[in-house]
Amino acid sequence: MSAPVLAVADLGVRFAMPDGPVEAVRGLSYEIGPGETLGIVGESGSGKSQSVLALLGLLADNGSVTGSARFDGREILGLPERELNRIRGKRIAMIFQDPMTSLNPYLRIGQQMCRVLQHHQGLDHRSAWQRCAQLLDAVHIAEARSRLDMYPHELSGGMRQRVMIASALLCRPVLLIADEPTTALDVTVQAQILRLMRELRAEFSTSIILITHDLAVVAGNCDRVLVMQAGRAVESGTTDAVFYATRHEYTKALLAAVPRLDQVPPSATRKAPADENFLLAVDDLKVYFEVAGDGLLAAPRTLRAVDGISLRLGAGETLGIVGESGCGKSTLARGILRLVAVTGGRVLLLGSDLGAMDKAALRGMRRNMQLIFQDPLASLNPRMTVHDIVTEPLETFHPEYSRAERTRRAKEILVRVGLDPLLLNRYPHEFSGGQCQRIGIARALILEPRLIICDEPVSALDVTIQARIIELLRTLQAENHIALLFIAHDLAVVRQISQRILVMYLGRVVEIADRDALFDCPRHPYTRALIDAVPVPDPRTERARTAVLLEGDLPSPLDLPTGCGFRTRCPHAVERCAAEVPELQRFGATLVACHRAGEI
Repeated sequence: MSAPVLAVADLGVRFAMPDGPVEAVRGLSYEIGPGETLGIVGESGSGKSQSVLALLGLLADNGSVTGSARFDGREILGLPERELNRIRGKRIAMIFQDPMTSLNPYLRIGQQMCRVLQHHQGLDHRSAWQRCAQLLDAVHIAEARSRLDMYPHELSGGMRQRVMIASALLCRPVLLIADEPTTALDVTVQAQILRLMRELRAEFSTSIILITHDLAVVAGNCDRVLVMQAGRAVESGTTDAVFYATRHEYTKALLAAVPRLDQVPPSATRKAPADENFLLAVDDLKVYFEVAGDGLLAAPRTLRAVDGISLRLGAGETLGIVGESGCGKSTLARGILRLVAVTGGRVLLLGSDLGAMDKAALRGMRRNMQLIFQDPLASLNPRMTVHDIVTEPLETFHPEYSRAERTRRAKEILVRVGLDPLLLNRYPHEFSGGQCQRIGIARALILEPRLIICDEPVSALDVTIQARIIELLRTLQAENHIALLFIAHDLAVVRQISQRILVMYLGRVVEIADRDALFDCPRHPYTRALIDAVPVPDPRTERARTAVLLEGDLPSPLDLPTGCGFRTRCPHAVERCAAEVPELQRFGATLVACHRAGEI
């Protein structure tokens, strides 16, 4: 056997804190060979990221590291900064979890990438620029040369992640560390990036450490797996051994929590409500924004974020809304709740037209409709305690309640969402992401609303917390007969909780169907692409899949294609698709907007 590229022995990471030292990583040992991919999995806080940041000397100032890490036979722990700078970015590269916090917002993409080559290889600006363009081509970024002149905020999330990958590969490193490279990305973009990493490993024989909390991602991309819990390795072995001969209970819990497309949830599918029984009715809703033109004298352009959406939702029903980032899901939610100005259409809640209400009437109606935000920390006021956050709706809609009554109700709702009432006087930063999401759910539920819109409530959570949140929503819905609009980009998650599913693309509906009908017989090619992109936590199944992945990025809503908006990415497009906008047509119980729905 060839010598390992990296050998880690008894690695420990400790942080000095005011309340005493925190052992983030304890006694961690592993090896990775040439061209091998090692998956390190575990929940948030298990020490995954700190274990690799320690290797590169990137720990916070209060952090210290013990043990050994030999890279190509050389000890790298404790190396002087100057020596580490010769290794970092050149022989060991890292793809960070959030490209927006890793890319400099003040520098163009080309400037940032060129600096790597100028520092490590001494290339002149022109040669470095050409190499950067070649790498952007290699990671499948269209119009690579023009992208070099852009700033990070001008690129989509998937493109920024690919820029990070290209930057990491500029010097063809021996070892690539990918820290949650696809967390919170669309499943289509995730599939593209994972395929790209497999291609790059095959082409450059690069060893990869893939850090993730999602075992479905590990199944089709890793040779070996190391499972971490509370800073320790609790299980390791080949991917097949960890999946099919699981020994540790923690690993079993992680596998059980992963939502699977190939398993049908137990909840029964419900039919769409009859018009006289609906709780929410949306008819031809449109939300347009005026955007300034490119030049000083250029006319403003119209961004059609939501372009004629209609839906029905009954009491106690869950309608899943899926689609890639930028398709208009969140804008639809805000339009329904009248949190953004609506250009056209009608929204009826409990038979009342929200658009016809004045501010006072709409304010009163808001007690029946609540929103759970995607990012709980961004939606919870950091200066308010949990008590004040959860009871704020009661102060608004029930000023007659005494403080004692508000506190009593807050304690009751915290218990229902699985939190200790003794935590009422803590602040949001003192909680984990999953706990903060439960606080957001408690705030939404305390008024006992009839409608809750869940906007990506579990997309960035650990799979175990994700499973608990979904089960919590199911339980609360059954107890209170709440209607849910569940917005997500991951169909595996949506399948667990929804009775019906609406698929959006560029502000329009492309398919609406009962849950089982959508997954058993998807009619629209975009729906099929979304389903094909979802990984399955089964190595043999993943290796045997021949999914055709969706290529390219979502077109700009400011420059929509003529005819069918999906035609620029559709493998089945014909001339008619460029000339005519497809209308929704019925195939059995499914509504689909595709000219070729009956043929393909």
